[in-house]
Amino acid sequence: MYWPVFRPASKKSGEGSTKQMLYQLGWTTLPGLRGLSVSEFRAVPTSTPDNDKGVALELGDPSECDAFLRGLETEFAARRFTNAADAFDTVKAFALERAANGH
Repeated sequence: MYWPVFRPASKKSGEGSTKQMLYQLGWTTLPGLRGLSVSEFRAVPTSTPDNDKGVALELGDPSECDAFLRGLETEFAARRFTNAADAFDTVKAFALERAANGH
């Protein structure tokens, strides 16, 4: 299945430019008594995104990437899912939406 690579709109000239890097976002899905949990979010710089195993998006410097990952950990710490497809789709949608809104 093909998932599009998300690229937020670039800043207009004169606003200062931040070099964007393409990252492959991944996470761990683990079973639990209350359902599946997602955690251990990670982002690896890439030039060839693999959207079957995660989500590809552009972020700025490493500190922006770290802040983005911390936000994902916070958002999904207590959430549980009934199946892996639901977990993947929910994380993907949340990550793309949050990235589009500037985190």
